[in-house]
Amino acid sequence: MTDAKTQIEETVKANDVVLYMKGTKSMPQCGFSSRVAGVLNFMGVDYADVNVLTDDAIRQGIKDYSDWPTIPQLYVKGEFVGGCDIITEMTLSGELDTLFDENGVAYDKDAADKIREANA
Repeated sequence: MTDAKTQIEETVKANDVVLYMKGTKSMPQCGFSSRVAGVLNFMGVDYADVNVLTDDAIRQGIKDYSDWPTIPQLYVKGEFVGGCDIITEMTLSGELDTLFDENGVAYDKDAADKIREANA
């Protein structure tokens, strides 16, 4: 587990935005991962994707690392933000925009507004 923890720490610290997910950003393999990746992709966020289905140690390790039981998990600037429901709520409330702004993460504000308009 130490190797997985070290690998996870290095990944979340080396990338401004990281999504631990089932599948990849271009080929999500579960609905929850697809929703979060879809939001990030639509908003034009540059992020690292880690497919937990390819490594059981990482799949369990990320749950232990964050003390969060489910996948996907989004990290911004090394900090755990949340899973699908939290990211969805933050997107719709504008909190995700604020988080990205405060951390210097580039994203398409118009795309974020379109997501909110479509879900109003």
